[in-house]
Amino acid sequence: MNQKDTKTDRRTFLKVASAATTLSWAGTSTAVGATKKETLALDGGPKAVTAPPAWRWPLYGDEEEKAMVALTQNPSYAPWARLEEEWKTFTGSPYSRAHCNGTGALTGMFFALTAELPPGSEIMVPSYTFFATIVPMRLFGFVPVFVDIDPQTLNFDLEDAKRKLTKNTRAVLPVHWIGLPCPMDAICDWAKEKGLIVLEDACHTQGAKLNGKRMGTWGRMGAYSFQLSKALPGFEGGIANYQNRDDYDRASAFGFYRKCAGKYAAYDGTGLGVKLRIHPMAAELVRTQLKGLDKRNADGVKRTRALNDRLCQLPGLKEQTYDHPGIERIYYAWNMLFLDEKEAGFTRAAAVKALQAEGVKTSNFGYLLQHEGALYREAKWWHHAPKIPTRDELPGTYQANEWALPLPYFTEDCPELTEQYVRAFEKVWANRDNLV
Repeated sequence: MNQKDTKTDRRTFLKVASAATTLSWAGTSTAVGATKKETLALDGGPKAVTAPPAWRWPLYGDEEEKAMVALTQNPSYAPWARLEEEWKTFTGSPYSRAHCNGTGALTGMFFALTAELPPGSEIMVPSYTFFATIVPMRLFGFVPVFVDIDPQTLNFDLEDAKRKLTKNTRAVLPVHWIGLPCPMDAICDWAKEKGLIVLEDACHTQGAKLNGKRMGTWGRMGAYSFQLSKALPGFEGGIANYQNRDDYDRASAFGFYRKCAGKYAAYDGTGLGVKLRIHPMAAELVRTQLKGLDKRNADGVKRTRALNDRLCQLPGLKEQTYDHPGIERIYYAWNMLFLDEKEAGFTRAAAVKALQAEGVKTSNFGYLLQHEGALYREAKWWHHAPKIPTRDELPGTYQANEWALPLPYFTEDCPELTEQYVRAFEKVWANRDNLV
């Protein structure tokens, strides 16, 4: 994922007596672990974080090594088909097709839509996403309509989508960000009412669920990524789920010259021009990792909750979440927090500088917004050029980049490091009047 340093619903604070909480920020309470107002590392005090990092990724071990050796000793494309079968079982999808990466999976999905959507058809999508969610649309004449996000969830803002609906809108494409599912039940209900096709970018949510249903199976089609940072790392790779056979056959004919079937069977042997199949070694890595995915995800949630449930007691500090029943999220790559500067009483830049001095891994994070890219502003690349929104039209998108305070995703049990991170934040908050 591209990132750069740039310049809702809120999590309810854990129940702490108001008097104790007030005293804590003065450094005289143990409400969140602080016993006194300690000198910041910025001012010559000791660093709070001295434990080694606990975010090694990917978590490859003996099983993955054995699988790679076995495949080199007996070269085969069999892992490709095996992964597709296992993925269908895991997700409950009737059809799955493995691709060279998540971009390939999304490209195949867009081509499948060309059977019924003419050039100029609008697809609603957030700007706060990786290029692959949007750029392949231009190959087929589709037009991205940039929808805002909720600045605390980083997910698709359904209310903004309702405002931006036009007679040319034909599909919606929510992106589930850093493991947090979008409210697909509400999105699907609205899309059905308006006659819109629902697609999903589930590249960040391998294993996450809403109401017991895996993400990537709520829409008519859903794409996943197996890139190295993802919850299922295959170095590169992706897969797409399809709910109907014709979409599956059409996407296969586009990217798989030996997988043409149904009304596209005549093209078997040539396909329709490109080859997007997954590498067998990537498929085998993903298959091996899939065996323990749910447990790894559950362990990651437990570790993240051990940290966030304490940090989010601090004034103005929030996490990427929302109160939507039935969500079973995962974490990967980042543990995204947000700083409400007004509520906290000091700036994100000041917080980042002080936290970094304490040894906390964080930054003035800002995600690369798609609509700001040159590609979208040059009509020569588009069958129908997209409308570029103003900053005022995407307030949540810009606020997310101003609020974001990323922490690493702990991938190992690390109670000492967790305690040190909590202490670092408490030190900074206790001294925040000096950081204004």
